[in-house]
Amino acid sequence: MRYNQQTLDTLENLLKEGGYKLRTGKGSFNSGYCILQDKKVVVLNKYHSLEARINSLIEIIKELSFNVQTLPDELQDWYHKITKPAK
Repeated sequence: MRYNQQTLDTLENLLKEGGYKLRTGKGSFNSGYCILQDKKVVVLNKYHSLEARINSLIEIIKELSFNVQTLPDELQDWYHKITKPAK
């Protein structure tokens, strides 16, 4: 996976299409993000580097539940790539 703005945009779109709101803000959370499960809101630390934000979004996506069938095909591919168990 490449660490560039296009990857970040795709991961953000995956969250949006999955029914989650993404907010960026400053925070003292160590992992770079905070998930408010009941409100389907993800808060991402805006002061982290591009690579750290991408890694945080990958970890978030692994933790959240998505209705994969409602995602566009391209985003389904991304979702399966991210959540595929390591060999």
